[in-house]
Amino acid sequence: MVRGKLTFISGGVRSGKSSYAEKLLVNEVQKNVARLVYIASGVATDSEMQARIERHKSDRSTDSWTTFEQPVELEKLVPSIQPGDYVLWDCLTTWLANELYTGWDLGEPCIGQAGCMEQKEMQLYLTIESLLKQAAHLVIVSNEVLDELPSKYAETEIYRKWIGRIHQSLVKKADTAIEMDYGIPIVWKNEQQEMTQ
Repeated sequence: MVRGKLTFISGGVRSGKSSYAEKLLVNEVQKNVARLVYIASGVATDSEMQARIERHKSDRSTDSWTTFEQPVELEKLVPSIQPGDYVLWDCLTTWLANELYTGWDLGEPCIGQAGCMEQKEMQLYLTIESLLKQAAHLVIVSNEVLDELPSKYAETEIYRKWIGRIHQSLVKKADTAIEMDYGIPIVWKNEQQEMTQ
């Protein structure tokens, strides 16, 4: 089977990333009858996050999305993806925060274990390749946090290091890379367009 298309969409908080990603896949599915799949990484840890999750669910309610809640261990979803699915993963930054603190309840968070995040990073790339063997189109949404000033907190800087590293790797792998700015998509990479020029 032909490898599916990979689109990476980043942008600041409330920049319109999720809405744009949803519309992109909904429009494609209208042309190619297929299943819409939403992979949600968010965990309702407080009332603000619960409200955001509910808003995202409401935004998707008019279309027939199959939703999987997967805050960590994305690889566990691979068997649930069917050939030809159109998949939206929202979002990478939430997944990363969740994975960094896996083991917190046992007093051994991943962020403090040598080699732990390197293993999770490699598993992430393998999982994305596995998803692309099944999905017609995989869209990954992520927050842009690298424009912010450096933090005085070491863990925040570790998080920023990882998100920057993963973003660069995914943009290299992606067919299309888009940055949302005030609801406007800025296309930084589009291999389909480059191939036709």
